[in-house]
Amino acid sequence: MHTQKLFYEDCSLRQFTACVTGCQKTDKGYAVTLDRTAFYPEGGGQACDTGILGSARVLDVRESDGQIIHLCDSPLSPGETAEGRIDYDRRFDLMQQHSGEHIVSGIVHKRFGFHNVGFHMGADVMEVDFDGFIPPEAIAQIELEANKAVWANLPVRCWYPSPEELPHVTYRTKRILPWPVRIVDIPDIDTCACCGIHVAATGQIGIIKILSCVKFRGGVRLEISCGARATTYLNRIFEENRQVSQAFSAKPLETGAAAHRMNELLAAEKFRCAGLQKQLFEKLAADYTGKGDVLVFYPGLTSAEIRELAEKIASSCNGTAAVLCEGKGRLDVCLVNLHGDVKELGSAMSQALGGRGGGKHGFFQGSLTTDRKAAEDFFARFGFDIS
Repeated sequence: MHTQKLFYEDCSLRQFTACVTGCQKTDKGYAVTLDRTAFYPEGGGQACDTGILGSARVLDVRESDGQIIHLCDSPLSPGETAEGRIDYDRRFDLMQQHSGEHIVSGIVHKRFGFHNVGFHMGADVMEVDFDGFIPPEAIAQIELEANKAVWANLPVRCWYPSPEELPHVTYRTKRILPWPVRIVDIPDIDTCACCGIHVAATGQIGIIKILSCVKFRGGVRLEISCGARATTYLNRIFEENRQVSQAFSAKPLETGAAAHRMNELLAAEKFRCAGLQKQLFEKLAADYTGKGDVLVFYPGLTSAEIRELAEKIASSCNGTAAVLCEGKGRLDVCLVNLHGDVKELGSAMSQALGGRGGGKHGFFQGSLTTDRKAAEDFFARFGFDIS
């Protein structure tokens, strides 16, 4: 027996009563079937409803062979009448997202002829994939047109054309579908085959925001957010921008320019510091002229800077330069010998001091899971001058 789908008859239905027709225990809960239901099952890229059924919590809803299966956290008795209550805030959010996606997909199809080939609702945004390239400069216009459709408060009609009507209905689809086909129509915007549930009129969507557009599998992927979800997301962005505005002492609409100026200043300072650091490394290296193998501890260096200092010291000491820098719970190390091999020394060091890394003839770089005292004792056994 097929389940009567109340969610198609009235998408705004929040409560209903139904007769329990079956209940089976599964490894994830109890699979409950009803003679009718307002709980929408997962499908068409739209997540299922959740809520309360009798005394049980509905965790998941799926459709199988015409029956709607409600996965519940406790059992219900076949034959009993149960009251169902939809988590309507969740339902309405999903309807806002799905209806907003239809508007954007309809506009993209009309303007470019591209099909929606992927649709996923995440926690914050929707991902919608199209099979063609949308120019970045067109995104703002698509978004504006989509929101004009929202402001027009157009009716959203969902119906099943008869077998005689269907051949005369022009609708967006990637392939010919056999009857019965459920059609969702937004006048002058989109007519599409869809099994999802939608708002009654586009004004209920509230807002449509396209957050990003990136190349994806020969086409593009749009990130979109609608309704209350979009408002919450944009408020979070606004708060982040407010903090940036305060940090840069810039007006909210001038934070981008302020950030660019700061990047330019940082780049200039980085260049200046690199020059000063080069002079410092050369002076440090001069202190080790002719000393042979040396071990040097120097704080606060990146891996590239450790290597640079090791190479400069090696050019002065005429032996192996070992430079160590204390990091979080480890010692970063670089061995350099411009005239000999450090492979055996690197292997022995890694084995003795819990290290890992690698290199080539005359060079080894990695990290050690040990402390400074153990490292000094190790290199002392090899006759290194320790600084």
